Amino acid sequence: MVENARSANIVANLVLLAGIAYILVPLYLALTTASHSYPFMLQNGLVWSFGDQFLVNVTRIFTETSIPVQMANSLVVAVGSAAATCVLSFLSAYAVVYFRIRWAGPVFALILATVMLPLDVRFITTYQVASNVFSPLNAVLDATGLNELIADVFGAPGALQWSILDTRFGLIVPILAHGMGTFLFRQFFMTLPKDLFKAARMDGAGPIRFMVDILLPLSRTTFASLFILIFLTGWTQYLWPLVATSTPDMQTAIVGLAKLVPEETAVPDYPLLMAGAILVSTVPVLMIAFMQRYLTRGLVLSEK
Repeated sequence: MVENARSANIVANLVLLAGIAYILVPLYLALTTASHSYPFMLQNGLVWSFGDQFLVNVTRIFTETSIPVQMANSLVVAVGSAAATCVLSFLSAYAVVYFRIRWAGPVFALILATVMLPLDVRFITTYQVASNVFSPLNAVLDATGLNELIADVFGAPGALQWSILDTRFGLIVPILAHGMGTFLFRQFFMTLPKDLFKAARMDGAGPIRFMVDILLPLSRTTFASLFILIFLTGWTQYLWPLVATSTPDMQTAIVGLAKLVPEETAVPDYPLLMAGAILVSTVPVLMIAFMQRYLTRGLVLSEK
């Protein structure tokens, strides 16, 4: 039995080492490619040795591309979506768990259904709504015949218009429609003693005070883990920012990297691309490095 266990450990370690190599080798090649010049790459192709042009390529990212501005857009989108999702998820889970709502079960099921409909699946309808936020209201006015009454009174039918395309607000709002945060908070609330809410009420704490003074401090690790997950999701979004923005100043860094590839048949400037990819990847890597323990604790404490 001991020999079998040692053999299993050896095989497991070999598999882990293979996985680490599978991840680190492309990163190493990205670093080596970013450290050479474009003419050197055209002459020698893919090389495994480091060069002396890394800082030059990083400088070109700041002087010749819109990546710095687009990284600022990505930061606003990632932080805004993460903060808003944490607040909305906390409030919705609090209502589902601690309030006696008759339809709490079906409502929670509908919230979880949003997990099966990610933004990449519904981006066409999302784009239609984002191009005119009042389009559902206009459709209701047409269906109920109120537009005809408005046309008789004012001489023209009601046609409200508000587009959130090419705005940071329009990049953030569609990401919020996701039930994973509510699920995490709900699972964490279920691990707390059931009599905690009753004990707080006996001490004179109302629902708001219980939420702010008791539940909110206990949920710090869940807040941190959810913030990291949504931050990474907002930072790495590609399809929706590609569709919802049309100018480089409003695009995110991931879209900006893709735009660095020329549409012609010319060989892309891979050293510049790899330098940009390394620069863009720095923010999420630092986020995970400094907040990894909160991510692990928050996910573990949410299980039940």
